[in-house]
Amino acid sequence: MALHAQQGRLAGHRSRQAFEVIKGNLVRFSSDAQSKNVPTAVLVHGILGSRRNLHSFAHMIVEGFPSWQVMLVDLRCHGESSVSAGGVPAVGPHTVQTAARDVLALLREQRMFPHMLVGHSFGGKVVMSMAQQFGAQLPRPVQAWVLDTLPGEVRAGGPGRADHPADLIAALRRIPLPIADRNGVMDYLLASGFSTPIARWVLTNLRPNPGGVGLRWTFDLEGIAEMYDSYEDTCLWGLLQQPPQGLAVDFVRAERSNFRWEGGIADSIQQLGHRVHLLKDAGHWVHADNPGGLFDIMGSSFGVVDLHLERAQAGTRRR
Repeated sequence: MALHAQQGRLAGHRSRQAFEVIKGNLVRFSSDAQSKNVPTAVLVHGILGSRRNLHSFAHMIVEGFPSWQVMLVDLRCHGESSVSAGGVPAVGPHTVQTAARDVLALLREQRMFPHMLVGHSFGGKVVMSMAQQFGAQLPRPVQAWVLDTLPGEVRAGGPGRADHPADLIAALRRIPLPIADRNGVMDYLLASGFSTPIARWVLTNLRPNPGGVGLRWTFDLEGIAEMYDSYEDTCLWGLLQQPPQGLAVDFVRAERSNFRWEGGIADSIQQLGHRVHLLKDAGHWVHADNPGGLFDIMGSSFGVVDLHLERAQAGTRRR
């Protein structure tokens, strides 16, 4: 299926935002007025990630729903929006709210008003904050999907917790710069108790140092540490209690989630009129662990799935 991808970098309200728009094969270039009518989903990655993390799932969306387009954004301090990648330094504080404000500024500059907001983990709180900053009423109905995070204070894991982001950020901050080689980082992370998949993923965020000596991170680690503190402390129950008119919020809970969904949190969300979906066979990385299952849960929000993809998925399930 033919797809079109547009990449860009925008000097936004607070930081330079790197983004990419992936268009389905029924979406054509149009005037600004016409482009406002193209159904648009915004996908927002988690802490220490980048838009690349959601690239495959974005393609799955536009292949299944070819009249849609998907915007992928690198948040402040991450990916190509980071200073390490040549971006303009983002003005602090570095919080969930300022990250949301960045994306809203980008959407205004691109003259887009999305029909759907999708955020994973930290990105889930970013899209909720975006909705909160819209005001009391939305110009059109918006569906928000919050992927494996909670609306209140977040304390993932417990005693013996594995691969916790706060622990990982602290470990990475202890590594002297420039970094001599990838193998040393791998050995250090494994010796610090992190899993092999996480250690390997961390290595994908290393690039040659522009100075020609050693390696550097592709993200701005100090800013990310501040963002993660904000993520743990930010409470968005108020949004769920008094959502803007026209907003629908659905949560996806991973079957092997690291978050503490116990204690009636899911029931409380549903009592406020929102939905919580259980994604089986998935850990926290829902879009990577079970993309087909996630697609099925979210599919009705996009409309009628392309018949060819539906048949292909059915064949895959039968096998």
